Amino acid sequence: MSRRLPVYLLIDTSGSMSHEPIEAVKNGVQMLVSALRQDPYALETAWLSVITFDSNAQVLVPLTELTAFQLPDLNAKGTTALGDGLIKVAECVSKDLVKTTPTTKGDWRPMVFLFTDGQPTDDWQKGLARFKKEKWGTVVACGVESSTDDNTLKQITECVVKLAAADSASLKAFFKWISASVSQGSKSVEQAGKDVSGLNELPPPPPEIQIVT
Repeated sequence: MSRRLPVYLLIDTSGSMSHEPIEAVKNGVQMLVSALRQDPYALETAWLSVITFDSNAQVLVPLTELTAFQLPDLNAKGTTALGDGLIKVAECVSKDLVKTTPTTKGDWRPMVFLFTDGQPTDDWQKGLARFKKEKWGTVVACGVESSTDDNTLKQITECVVKLAAADSASLKAFFKWISASVSQGSKSVEQAGKDVSGLNELPPPPPEIQIVT
């Protein structure tokens, strides 16, 4: 089996995401999977998981190869347990990843795309401590301009981007960028044989997405 590039989508499905935003996220995930299925490098290496967090976190799609991926049903409700989400993705990585041994090469370091539209309502620092125990490749945190706190996201990762609004146009642009990033990551691990880390190794984001420096 070839070395996998695990890609985790960690998505806020709290009550504030209801109606247009959650529909846009569903469409975005669908578009992302369709685009990656047309990319020979991604088909070869990228595996996708969807984890959501509202009042608690749950794994809607465990790490799955692209050909077998089924779009999950996403519902917006409850509060914003970001810490719970960070713990859940860390536990999944700890369990899912094939580790490198003296005789075999394990999986590539995972890419994580976190999207949230609000402030955490749980003990997110506890989640962050668990999250930091794993070895990550690229971690991108995306917040919504007016309702998320840059400092919170900056503690999770150096790669923080912002959307002007959680509307369908901005979210579509975000998922399109994730798709281009995963394609580029897949190509990079296949051709250069090295882990992907940092925004500088991803395609430049579209105008709807602003990099927080």
